[in-house]
Amino acid sequence: MLEKEDYPKTGQVNAHYSGLLPQKGWPGRNYKFFRHRIVPGMFQKRGGLAQDPVLTVPDSGLVRVTWIGHASFLLQFSDHSVIVDPNWARWHGFVKRLREPGLPLKSIPELDLVLVSHAHFDHLHKPSLKVLQSRGGIVVPRGSANLVRRLGFPAVHEMRIWENIEYNSMNVVHTPSHHWGARYLHDTHRDYGGYIIESGGKSVFHCGDSAWFDGFAEIGRRHQNIDVALMPIGAYEAPSGRDVHMNPEEAVRAFAELGAKVMIPMHYGTFPLGNEPIGEPVERLLMEADRLGISERILIPEEGVGIEW
Repeated sequence: MLEKEDYPKTGQVNAHYSGLLPQKGWPGRNYKFFRHRIVPGMFQKRGGLAQDPVLTVPDSGLVRVTWIGHASFLLQFSDHSVIVDPNWARWHGFVKRLREPGLPLKSIPELDLVLVSHAHFDHLHKPSLKVLQSRGGIVVPRGSANLVRRLGFPAVHEMRIWENIEYNSMNVVHTPSHHWGARYLHDTHRDYGGYIIESGGKSVFHCGDSAWFDGFAEIGRRHQNIDVALMPIGAYEAPSGRDVHMNPEEAVRAFAELGAKVMIPMHYGTFPLGNEPIGEPVERLLMEADRLGISERILIPEEGVGIEW
């Protein structure tokens, strides 16, 4: 059973809209992107191997977090299972996937909910969504329901920022981010953000896509018991030059402002979406964590291997 509750409508998503216009110097950045990231990636052999999913539920008081790649995660609580931003695409246009998905799509068991953070093609991937089965349906930000209504889910739930949805004993909150939600160039009416998923005594924050902004402190004030924060660390050298993604140091700062117990990075290594070297995000993340003395709180996943916490 799904129930909704509205949180106070502060921190509206439009206040953190990144805009669509590229910044000065974008032709040169795009040339570098195609020459040094896209073209070499087309001829690069994909790395990684798919693993069989662990289908047993974790013990009470634990959550199993399995990174599938990019921003895709399978979250298994003792009483519920959720997938966020499922994407098994081999290509996004001319952008080749560089790492195999960590879990086979057809081996994903029936879920309680599917969550999509925003409408961009690398997060809302319709061919992947068509395969998944979900008892409670699919959750999307306001303005994106029409994109998923014909994908076979029993229900489609649109959420506003700070809105709350309950599915049996699981609680989902839609959180703000600094990004944008357009699927096409002038498709600017769609919201975007992240999610906090609470179940079985555990709380997981999936950031979605975001640049750093002061909203992380507000999320931390509203939700003071986040166990695991899934934070994006890649694509910070955007060819457009726009302020749309965090670099690793900013991701650590956001993690600190959230007050979460551990951080798992995402949004790196799977698709080449920025001008930074493919291995740089994790290197910078580990250096920053070591500088701040919090290395033990950063968990680096392998695709398809569940981390229980």
